[in-house]
Amino acid sequence: MPRLSQAEPFIHPDCEVNDVTYGAFVEIGKGSRLAHSHIGDYSYCDRYADIANTTVGKFSNIAAFVRIGATDHPMEKASLHHFHYRSADYFEGASHDAAWFDHRRTRRTEIGHDTWLGHGAQVRPEVTIGHGAVVAGGAIVTKNVAPYMIVGGIPAVPLRPRFAPDVAERMMDLAWWDWPHARLHAALEGFRSLSAEAFLEKYA
Repeated sequence: MPRLSQAEPFIHPDCEVNDVTYGAFVEIGKGSRLAHSHIGDYSYCDRYADIANTTVGKFSNIAAFVRIGATDHPMEKASLHHFHYRSADYFEGASHDAAWFDHRRTRRTEIGHDTWLGHGAQVRPEVTIGHGAVVAGGAIVTKNVAPYMIVGGIPAVPLRPRFAPDVAERMMDLAWWDWPHARLHAALEGFRSLSAEAFLEKYA
C-alpha cells in the first residue's frame, strides 16, 4: 500500500496546525507549524517548515526550515512588541487585537504548482511564486517570481530560467499537475526518463 493517502494528509509528530486544509497525497514534516493555509494535492513540506496565510499549489516541494508568509510587526506604531496585540497574554481582562490578526490573514502568499523551495528559504507575505519556479536555499523572496524562473540571494533575484520560454509556455499549457491520479501513474515512465522537451512531444 502507498504510504500517502488521498483521504487525509500524512502529518509527522510534533506539528502545530491551525486552520489548514489539504488536498490529496499531502505530507507535513516533523515539527512544522502551519496556520491559515491550504496545501494542494501532492505537495509536501519537510521538517520544521513554518507556513502561514498561504495557498500552496499542487506538487510543491518545500524543504526543511522554509518559512512562508512570516507575519510582520507593526513598525508604524509606538512599539513593535506583541504585548499590544496579544494583550490577553499579559493583562488581566484585556483581549487580543482581533482586527490586527484579521489584517495579517488577508496578506496571502501564493506558491504555484510544481515549485521547489530550497532549505531555509523565506517567502514574504503577499508574494507569488509562479508555477515551476525554484527558490534557492537560504534565499529571501520579497518580490513575485515568474513561472519557471530560478531565483536566489538576499533579497532573491532571478538567476536563470528553468526552461526556454517556449518550453515553459508549453508546459503551462499542458498543466500536467491537473491530470488525474491514474493518468499520472500511466505517464510515470515519462516523468522519470524524458527531458521536458521530450515529455512535451510525447504527452502534449
